[in-house]
Amino acid sequence: MPFFEAHDDVFNTYVLGNAPLRQLATGYAWVEGPVWFGDANQLLFSDIPNNRILRYVPGVGTSVFREPSNYANGHTRDREGRLVSCEHGSRRVSRTEHDGSITIIADSYEGKKLNSPNDVVVKSDGTIWFTDPHYGIMTNYEGYKAEQELPCHVYRADPARGTIETVLIDFQCPNGLAFSPDESVLYVSDTGTMFDPDGNAHMRSFKVDGDTLTGGDVFHVVDQGKSDGFRLDSDGNIWTSAGDGVHCISPSGDLLGKILVPETVSNICFGGRAKHELFITATSSLYSIILNREGIQRP
Repeated sequence: MPFFEAHDDVFNTYVLGNAPLRQLATGYAWVEGPVWFGDANQLLFSDIPNNRILRYVPGVGTSVFREPSNYANGHTRDREGRLVSCEHGSRRVSRTEHDGSITIIADSYEGKKLNSPNDVVVKSDGTIWFTDPHYGIMTNYEGYKAEQELPCHVYRADPARGTIETVLIDFQCPNGLAFSPDESVLYVSDTGTMFDPDGNAHMRSFKVDGDTLTGGDVFHVVDQGKSDGFRLDSDGNIWTSAGDGVHCISPSGDLLGKILVPETVSNICFGGRAKHELFITATSSLYSIILNREGIQRP
């Protein structure tokens, strides 16, 4: 099968004809949250229903990094290289310290439990931004079915000050999020159709001015499935999960092309020796493909 589908000629310069889509591992339940650790030459990703975080090492294979994982979903690294995780089971955002101990970043807001933190990014000022939809408490598949105590919001936590505040409150189910390379724009997807067929299924963009967000118009709607998790390259293109693979979206919101994947994609991240390898979590498998692009997340 072809691996690429170009919708703009520029996309043909982003992909390499002799760099195939590779299935690195398979046999999982629902994989999510890939994060690359260049200093350790490893990728961590979540196998949510099986309650574990897995480790992939190029040339070696996969192993269990943490089990149980509190049904961890999305991950990122903070400015000191520590793992920051969204945990459905414990309804919290946690940080793994360099010595392996766990610090709770956020587990409640105004005295009420968070729902099930889903995806997370760290801004250059050290603040931690995360989405909190209700997916992990709606069933027992990705956590524990429980009463919802808070609306589904987007939050900003400041570990230095020990504060947590809402930054976006007009989403049905905020899901993936990421900043533009210069942090002037925040992109957030809304995937309200998971339990509501008439719900939202789009990506919105917000102008960032310090701690203030403005705008919020619909930025893009993927034409297959939903935009779940996504990351950006150094030119500001958004590489997002979709029902038929990974879609590349320009900074102006136009579809440039697709990487076709035989399973529904949940999330992606850039990694590898030059941040040019796109790691893809898709239903039961982990894939990767080398691109003529470079991701912007820390190595």
